[in-house]
Amino acid sequence: MTIIDFHAHAFPDALAPRAIAQLTINAATSGYIPLTDGTTHGLIESMDRAGIHRSVVCNIATNAKQMAKVNDFAISCASNHRLIPLGSLHPGVTAIDMDNELDRLAGAGLAGIKIHPDYVHIEIDSPAFEPILARCEARGMLVVTHAGFDPVEPKHIHCTPEMVLRVMERHPALKLVVAHTGGFDCEREVLEKLCGTKVYLDTSLAAVRKAKSVSWGEACGNIIRAHDSNRILFATDTPWSDPVEEIAFVRGIGLSEENVEKIFHVNAEKLLASCIK
Repeated sequence: MTIIDFHAHAFPDALAPRAIAQLTINAATSGYIPLTDGTTHGLIESMDRAGIHRSVVCNIATNAKQMAKVNDFAISCASNHRLIPLGSLHPGVTAIDMDNELDRLAGAGLAGIKIHPDYVHIEIDSPAFEPILARCEARGMLVVTHAGFDPVEPKHIHCTPEMVLRVMERHPALKLVVAHTGGFDCEREVLEKLCGTKVYLDTSLAAVRKAKSVSWGEACGNIIRAHDSNRILFATDTPWSDPVEEIAFVRGIGLSEENVEKIFHVNAEKLLASCIK
């Protein structure tokens, strides 16, 4: 069966050691360790071990100055047929810079962007994100967002299910993918507020949560079963989880074979139709 991972990470070879070292410091407070070296080569080795055919590489501009370089790397990843890169926008740049970067990403065949509200310390439903979300909606470009808890700022969640609802009320045509089954450590609220809506949910870190708590894993499974099967996307968050275990989690929650196929590749292929060759 074809498997597309909708949420993975990699960095330029020269940057990867420093990036992974810093991210490891943040993640270690919650007991997470990286399982690749952070390079594209390391990602592809992990994919091969798990039987993953292609991965969406989620790049994040954590400050305005680095945005163009982040997008340079994203565009460079498009030359590898195993990788489907996303660019990124930072809410601190000018409207002209946003338009220029989106033009550049679209021109290179990229389908959209990844944002991480916690890394920029701004809530996703704040006015600061509006120019980004409105532009992506108007262009038909998808947005992947981190949601729920993140070790980088553990005491404040910058993307909750309630915030996602407000975003979708303002931008009903936005193709929004909400990571971590709608919000890491927000499972009850996801079930109550996001399941059955138009947002896409990715499955990243579901197996990691099951390993920490059976009830946590059951909550993730309940979300996947309750949401529209056409709007669930398999994902790992490599290097922060074992893709073999993430695949086993999806296979083990009692879905029909048709829905497993949708989650592993059919839904992703439809959402990424403009850039999958």
